[in-house]
Amino acid sequence: MKVLKDLFYTEDHEWLKVEGDEAYIGLADFAQDALGDIVYVELPEVDDEFEKEEAFSAVESVKAAADVYMPVDGVIVEINEDLMDDPALLNEDPYENWIVKIEIKDKSQLDELMTAEDYEKFLEEA
Repeated sequence: MKVLKDLFYTEDHEWLKVEGDEAYIGLADFAQDALGDIVYVELPEVDDEFEKEEAFSAVESVKAAADVYMPVDGVIVEINEDLMDDPALLNEDPYENWIVKIEIKDKSQLDELMTAEDYEKFLEEA
């Protein structure tokens, strides 16, 4: 299972790549692998606002459907429209193919997320 070092992770297997006051959010390798072949991604609208742990997207695969949860409070500033035409991009490279880009509302919430090392331990114990 691939875990990238410079990202934050959640127990729901989302990753967060912080760039200043903004962040990209996507599905961790573990999540896309568990879901199998992804066939549909529901995306929010730009300017939608979500609180931490609120579902902002849904992903459907041939095996299951799963909600994707916001790791921190944020406002959607961009969506990855490529996923509308090709949801399987999440299977091909889950770290390259983000779902949304947000403006972070409360950067102190980042302290509650897992580092790559924490996430690797979390996966080992699961």
